[in-house]
Parts: sequence; C-alpha cells; structure tokens
Amino acid sequence: MRKTALGIILLLLAAGAAAALAARAQAPSAETILDRVDRNAVPGTKIIVAEMTIHGRRDSRTIKAKSWIQGEEKAFTEYLDPPRERGVKMLKLGDQLWTYSPDADRTIAISGHMLRQSVMGSDMSYEDMMEDSKLRQAYEAKVSGEEACAGRPCWVLEMTAKAGETAYPARKAWVDKERYVVLKEERYAKSGKLLKTLEVKSVVSKGGRWIQDRAVFRDVLKPGSGTEMVILSIELDPVIPDVVFSKASLRK
Repeated sequence: MRKTALGIILLLLAAGAAAALAARAQAPSAETILDRVDRNAVPGTKIIVAEMTIHGRRDSRTIKAKSWIQGEEKAFTEYLDPPRERGVKMLKLGDQLWTYSPDADRTIAISGHMLRQSVMGSDMSYEDMMEDSKLRQAYEAKVSGEEACAGRPCWVLEMTAKAGETAYPARKAWVDKERYVVLKEERYAKSGKLLKTLEVKSVVSKGGRWIQDRAVFRDVLKPGSGTEMVILSIELDPVIPDVVFSKASLRK
C-alpha cells in the first residue's frame, strides 16, 4: 500500500514538473512579446485629444492638447487649454523637434541638453516625447518572470538598450499576457538608478488594438505624485494632410 501511495505521489510530481516544462516551452520569446506590443502601440496614423494633469508638491494643473501622429517619425501637437498655454505648438520630424510660442511669436529648435527639460512642467521630458516607440528596435530583452499587475497576468521583461545614446539604458516592463500591452514600467539610468515609472490605470479596445487611455508617468527624482495622462478621444488610421507636419503649421 505504501509503495502504491509513493508511486502515485511520484507520478503526480512528475506530471507537475512536465506541466511546468510545457508551460515554459509554450511561453513566447521576449522578441515575440515586444513585436506584439509594438504592433499594438504604433498604428499608421492617429489623432488624439488628451489631458495631462501635473500633480506638483503643492497643487495640480491640467493641460489639454490635440495631437496628429504619423507612425514614429511625425507628430504635431497644439495645446488647447488653459488659456495661458493655448496656441503653443510642437512639431516632431524624425529626430528633430520644434516648439512655437504665440506670446513670443517665436519658433525654437529643441536639441542637445534641452531635450532633457520638462514639457510644460510635467514629469515628461522632450526626450521622452522624441523616443522611438518601437521597443523591439531599441532594446534587447529577456523574460525574467511572470507576475500579476493590475489584476492581470503579465510577462515581466528586462530590457537593455542596443545603442549608447538611448534615453533609458535599462527598462523593466510588465506586459499583459492576453492583450500584449504594457501595464507597468520602470526606467533606469546606466548606473541602475531608477529614474521614471509608468503605471497604466485603464486600457480600452479600439480598432482591434489595446490602448492605454489612462496612465500616470512619474519622475521619481522630482517632488509631486506624477503626471496623469488621459485620452479623451482617439481616431485611428485617419488621413492626415502632409501640410500638418510642416514648420508652416507652427505659425498657423
């Protein structure tokens, strides 16, 4: 009887180990996961109206903007509210960025150390806005584990930048296993020091893609509880005239 019971236990242990090995074998590679994340995040064109609430140490303020985006190379943003920010515009063409201020009636090229400056006092820098959104192209990655995040089962990815000039040499991301969207992220300096975090609060389905429509981006080196970004409306794959992505649009 004891031998029979021991045999059953050994069989169960073997079955469990086999199931674990099978699950590991079926787990997608880090490259496959990043490919799926990139396909989800980078449509051909999109028009977004969004609000950015900056939670400072003493108070909060909300800025509303409309953006026209074409792939990874072209983006045009116009700030709508509050009145003091209305009419400020930004244009991204490849690795070049310009801002226009109606008060000064002046267009400024943002480059070099200026890219590290805060956008409108938020936790985001111009460098963050310029970053290539295709993670697979910019990072080597490995799956370091599986964890629940926001109540969802996730792959945990550790990423190392392929190029030295990348804004964040290392990143850690929690990717929803079913929807292949990043739900949480940590961004690190080369030294390993944590610089910024992203926490996704809400995800919606739109046009066959999963979109992060509410998230908090936080610069851990500055006071405050981060910058909350909320998408109010989004149009996927619209036709956007080429003239939108021109320096002439900054002064219109």
